[in-house]
Amino acid sequence: MEMENWISALQLNISETQILTEVADRYSYSFDASFGEYLPEVVVQAKSKEDVIHVLKVANQHNVPVYPRGQGTCLSGGPLPVHGGIVLDMSKWPEKIEVSPDDLIVTVSPSAITANINSAAEEHGLMYAPDPSSSKVSTIGGNLAENSGGPRGLKYGVTKDFVLGLELITPEGEVIRTGGRTIKNVTGMDLTKLIVGSEGALGVITEATLKLMPKPPAVQTIMAVFDDVRTAGKAISKTLTSGILPSKMEFMDQACIRTVENFKPAGLPVDAEAIVIIELDGHKEALAIEKEQVQKIMEEIGATDTILPKTQEEADKIWYARKQVSPAIAKIKPTIVSEDATVPRSKIPDMMDRILEIKQKHNVEIVVFGHAGDGNLHPNVLCDKRDKEEMKRVELAVEEMFQAAIDLGGTLSGEHGIGTMKSPFMELELGEVGLDMMKRIKDAWDPNNIMNPGKIFPEKGQKLVLSDE
Repeated sequence: MEMENWISALQLNISETQILTEVADRYSYSFDASFGEYLPEVVVQAKSKEDVIHVLKVANQHNVPVYPRGQGTCLSGGPLPVHGGIVLDMSKWPEKIEVSPDDLIVTVSPSAITANINSAAEEHGLMYAPDPSSSKVSTIGGNLAENSGGPRGLKYGVTKDFVLGLELITPEGEVIRTGGRTIKNVTGMDLTKLIVGSEGALGVITEATLKLMPKPPAVQTIMAVFDDVRTAGKAISKTLTSGILPSKMEFMDQACIRTVENFKPAGLPVDAEAIVIIELDGHKEALAIEKEQVQKIMEEIGATDTILPKTQEEADKIWYARKQVSPAIAKIKPTIVSEDATVPRSKIPDMMDRILEIKQKHNVEIVVFGHAGDGNLHPNVLCDKRDKEEMKRVELAVEEMFQAAIDLGGTLSGEHGIGTMKSPFMELELGEVGLDMMKRIKDAWDPNNIMNPGKIFPEKGQKLVLSDE
């Protein structure tokens, strides 16, 4: 009866066509790109600020969990309705992208597709720098919640570095604005930075003002080939301490290279132990000097070859190959556990050693690629979730990878977020007091704990579980 009461309350101010209660509809919102399936009791497709306000007021009054969701590309379980309740689908909101070129800002709705924001900026000779791999399908609301990164994070930073202001609906259904439209703003505490990356635990973002920047006039791609991973790691550190800051610096191990070549051949060197793909951007004259310096560094450190594409088509082919890693490895085994443990750049070779040890110890298949320029590696475990015994070994391997990253002075996540996947390990990195301080913030903002409960903070006895047992 209680459930009927709050559903009836939702229907008072929201069209019944936006409220989904059929099992088939709810099932399509029960999973994301990570692990686990949790069936919500109701899905509400929000299309306006007023919709969100009403949902949160009803939910807060009836103590119903609310799980904000974008396009569901999250790799950490961020939008999963682990305690049932309401999934608040923000992807149906009419897309708004309003560029103010003279101010170098853009105001967007939470439903705006990330790549569309950049495309709109490019019409004015500008760019929105954050470029998560899912940018062609992910919404900016999801990027803001998870503080998404991407290859260009090395030079330009991640999502939080481009957020000037937000409109947020609090768990009680009140509207607040944080930050503004100016680059400098030190009025009071920085609530904007607190909200970005809070994974929907503090409220629902309904508008964002983002920083734009001039689009670099030229780019240059370089691919360096190495016969051992440690040398590749040293080359990355040497480049970054030379005074040159590439926009991208990507890493692929031999398993990745061969997998991509078997999937869609792109001419990558299959006998290489590792390749580092670099993109420089800036003025053409500066790039001519920088590419020579980078090439010299690579050769002095021990690259067996450096390849400079002669045309944009050749460069695009290399970057296309890098983007094919995820679809290529998905062809090997049906289940991919994609992680993003991040370490100090100087520790990349040590992390690669630890991953190899873990791979051999637990007899699991792991390929490694990622944004090596900022230490953000993506060890992907290839497995089959139907094989319970294998998944138990995978769980142990993933736990040890998290521990290895922390042991090396790194972090659990560089860009995927915590969600359900990494919450059992939060105390390892933050300590008991640090985790408790975060909980206090959550409790103050959301005293009834209706916003995305079951995420970030581990529940008693919670462990990483990748199997269905």
